[in-house]
Amino acid sequence: MTAVFDMTDPAARARGLAAARAALRRGLVVALPVDAGYGLAVDAFAADAAGTIHSARGRATSAIPVLVARIGTVDGIARVDARARALMRAHWPGPLTLVLPAQPSLVWSLSDAGGRIAVRQPLHPVALELLAVTGPLGVVAAGPEATTGASALADGRGEHVGVLLDGGALPGGPASVVIDLTGPDARLTRPGPIPIAELRDVCPGLVVATPGPGATAP
Repeated sequence: MTAVFDMTDPAARARGLAAARAALRRGLVVALPVDAGYGLAVDAFAADAAGTIHSARGRATSAIPVLVARIGTVDGIARVDARARALMRAHWPGPLTLVLPAQPSLVWSLSDAGGRIAVRQPLHPVALELLAVTGPLGVVAAGPEATTGASALADGRGEHVGVLLDGGALPGGPASVVIDLTGPDARLTRPGPIPIAELRDVCPGLVVATPGPGATAP
């Protein structure tokens, strides 16, 4: 049974964060608010993180986005160049996912077949508070309509979720912008809430590409 915590209540919020941290350490899935909608999270370093989250979501993805609490965390898991640093400083926390080459020494199941990872710093305070005490989490969107705690557990997902951090109703809307920085050109593979002109102010020469297979983001 899923343990549900009302994150709008200060006392329940503290208990919820502690319960979520413990659940993640045990290899369980946590549902939490991630900006526009709810996501399903696992410990990024768990042995079978990818398999666990695929089971909870009900379908596989080629790569699982990684959420971090701080920009500095990214250097430990990915190779970060000047383009990435400029974009992170300008648009994090917020709806921007960067696809980066994973560090060669990284051992986990969240990279795609090409050795890439998708990483983002979310804006929602509950997500940031949890990430601050857990470290990086693999997070996928609970579903296209998962804008409430109850909907995050719908369609059988609840039986896979150990803890729900219920932050109330979220606004929904477009998913994050995705920029692939694994090649010589910075490629916008998914447009979103940040105007292209603003992205090009920080990353001149940004190429608007047709989305293809690869890392996806919540």
